[in-house]
Amino acid sequence: MIISLDKAVELIRRGEVVAFPTETVYGLGANAKNVVAVQKTFDVKGRPADNPLIVHISDMNQVYELATDIPDSFKKLANHFWPGPLTMVLKKQAAVPDIVTAGLDSVAIRMPDHPIALELIRNTGPLTAPSANRSGKPSPTKPEHIIEDYGDELPVVDGGSSKIGLESTVLDLTSKQIAILRPGAISAEMIKNLLKTDVIESSDHTSDPLPKSPGVKYTHYKPKATVNWIHSVPSQFDSKTFYILHSKMCGETEKNVVTCNGNFDLLAKLLYDYFRTADHLGYSQILVEALPKFSPHPLIPPLNNRISKSVES
Repeated sequence: MIISLDKAVELIRRGEVVAFPTETVYGLGANAKNVVAVQKTFDVKGRPADNPLIVHISDMNQVYELATDIPDSFKKLANHFWPGPLTMVLKKQAAVPDIVTAGLDSVAIRMPDHPIALELIRNTGPLTAPSANRSGKPSPTKPEHIIEDYGDELPVVDGGSSKIGLESTVLDLTSKQIAILRPGAISAEMIKNLLKTDVIESSDHTSDPLPKSPGVKYTHYKPKATVNWIHSVPSQFDSKTFYILHSKMCGETEKNVVTCNGNFDLLAKLLYDYFRTADHLGYSQILVEALPKFSPHPLIPPLNNRISKSVES
């Protein structure tokens, strides 16, 4: 059900969970200091308890309530990229509940770049906010996706469509070697250029017994339909298959063929919506045109990551 921001504040303060917009995807918010409320997010989503959560903040001072041993690199990154789609993993303060961090000694923190999210957090304090889909489904990028998953049982603040459409970059700052745990809109190149240091672009954490980042251990981002890559645009389209392309197309396309016409910002924004559309229309197979290997576009790595996870799972 759609609710106002004021109602969302009231519900969060009462220990309830609320879906709210961010620039990446919609999050399922709960008071990060309320263990019972945080447990509700796991229950509502069907999320495994060993999958850590990201704590969303609205003020830099809140970082010091959550983290300790904060490196200089954090301050540089926060000053440059926050608010924005960058999550940073730091050593946690003892006060952070273990349920938030899956028992790890680290905590993932982000300041979202969305006016509704920031205003909500200013009035409630830090929020845990995994993506507001049921676990295993594509992340929601507009309120309709949440209503698809939950009907009227989950309150949602309507902020329209997410600006970016892919989850945040997750960066591990708990050791001397900085590593990207999950690719997002803030690229390794951007981070390297700012810090003047090497950044490990970690490719796979599925075998980590306790990964520090969400979105790396379990099936994520996947529609019901089978997803596969294609390396060229077919001369004819199978009416029983849904196609996601990036090549420029002349003239009208069929309802089962979508293309971003080379606009990768648009592909990122609409990818999960395309997945859900294919499922809604009853297609059993989605074919995605392989992305350029040597493009400098910062969204190519996270797009490859999310689509590949859908193909593999």
